[in-house]
Amino acid sequence: MPTEIKLWRIDGEHPVIISREKLDLESRIEEWLRQDIGLVSDNLLVIGQQVSTDYGGSIDLLAIDHVGNLVVLELKRDKTPRDIVAQVLDYASWVQSLNHESIEEIANAFLKNKTFEQAFREKFQTDIPDVLNERHRMYVVASYLDAATERIVKYLSETHDVDINVATFAYFKTADGELLGRSLLLDETDVQTRA
Repeated sequence: MPTEIKLWRIDGEHPVIISREKLDLESRIEEWLRQDIGLVSDNLLVIGQQVSTDYGGSIDLLAIDHVGNLVVLELKRDKTPRDIVAQVLDYASWVQSLNHESIEEIANAFLKNKTFEQAFREKFQTDIPDVLNERHRMYVVASYLDAATERIVKYLSETHDVDINVATFAYFKTADGELLGRSLLLDETDVQTRA
């Protein structure tokens, strides 16, 4: 069953539910993730946005983890479950072929004010590993998770040990400002252990 995120404000001694609102633009989520990838995982560094593949598509966000594995983050913008899962798998098929030089080129073009080496060292407190892209991970990022996407992602992860997960965001607006909640479909440790 798709994850549902609810929030309550405590008013005196009584909980009062905060109504979930539709996020006006899913591109806002992409920008928030670009600014703070910790919304999905603290252990990532964004190295590319709208990265063009050789197959004609553009990866919404490309990140790297502390051991040098690439991470594809694809936002679900009104796509059907088959479309979004096939798209993230297609991007992963391209990402797997990236070598150290290609990764550095993508990162340096995106980072602009610092080199890939500087950004990696600053984020992870270590040098870039000699071997990059030994494995890769995939995230579908969405405001809502439909049952079909959930079934497909669980099947790929739990049956075929594919390193894929879904990050679902819920948006709330109050008189005090905006709130964002996040939920992961699958336990990250379980996903990575299987993969």
